[in-house]
Amino acid sequence: MSSIKDIASEAGVSTATVSHVINKTRFVSAEVRARVLKAIELHDYYPNAHARSLASGSSRILGLVISDIANPFFPELVKSIEAAAFEHGYDVVLSNTNYDAERTSHYVRRLIERKVAGVALMTSEMDKALIDELARREVSVVFLDSGETGLHMSNLRVGYGEGIRQAILHLVELGHRSIAFINGPPHLHSANRRLEAFRQTMRSVLPDSPEQIFQGDFKIEGGTNAAKEILAADLPTAVVAANDLMAFGAISEFRRAGLNVPCDVSVVGFDDIAFSSLIEPALTTVSLPRRELGRLAVEALMSTLANPTQHGVEFEITTALIVRNSTAQARNITTKAKKFKIKRQN
Repeated sequence: MSSIKDIASEAGVSTATVSHVINKTRFVSAEVRARVLKAIELHDYYPNAHARSLASGSSRILGLVISDIANPFFPELVKSIEAAAFEHGYDVVLSNTNYDAERTSHYVRRLIERKVAGVALMTSEMDKALIDELARREVSVVFLDSGETGLHMSNLRVGYGEGIRQAILHLVELGHRSIAFINGPPHLHSANRRLEAFRQTMRSVLPDSPEQIFQGDFKIEGGTNAAKEILAADLPTAVVAANDLMAFGAISEFRRAGLNVPCDVSVVGFDDIAFSSLIEPALTTVSLPRRELGRLAVEALMSTLANPTQHGVEFEITTALIVRNSTAQARNITTKAKKFKIKRQN
């Protein structure tokens, strides 16, 4: 295996010159640069990325931390971030936390040890100590709606409130007055933001409607279990789930119980993952654009990497309701509830 000394000898230059050509850290004449590149090609030389990062203090690698690789929302986000990073000449190292704050801290510290140039924390599960450590180490970071801007730190602020409001107004226009909500894990910031948006909108639009909140976990099973609790209570005419996977689980459980979606109960999701338009019925959902999220996450990192003494940036991510077939005019709540209770008892 060839070394940098072999390349220097072949090109008739110093190892420092070879390093400057590879890392583009100093001007090298076109003639010398051509000789070095020819020697690199001749010897099929691959620079030691780890050694380069040790020498420079950083690398051309970005760390990406996500919550759940099994949730289709995240692979779509990973793809967009990887594409944007590639355009800027960076590679991406991926870590999956499974909604575990301890794993988040572990992976971020390992990424710092690898001297990544920056970290995209596309997750809500983290503790204050980790944020303080990132600030102390002066690592460029971008948060997904879970941090504050500061030196080296940027944030993507998601318009959960507007998306939830659009969903509820859509249901109200269809005659729904009894609307339940399936929440995500209560220890996650993103779940609490969606829950608070639901409560605020319901207080504003339907102030006399009783609160119907059911606990989920951002997974299909969470939607299924919440739907079982909904079926055991007074059946609402509509359900809003905090993400699409829980909406899928709820729809499956409602249909298993003999209900028709949307004729008996309308269902709205959140995220607009690719499968949302493919299930039956196609899911009405709030779109959270992954391509834009990925592009802006990398743009934020590039901004703080290029200007390390400046404050990070904050980008607003807008959401929008996508109306499909899982919502319809509200049923007669009294008649249907009675029929369902009789059928369930039998």
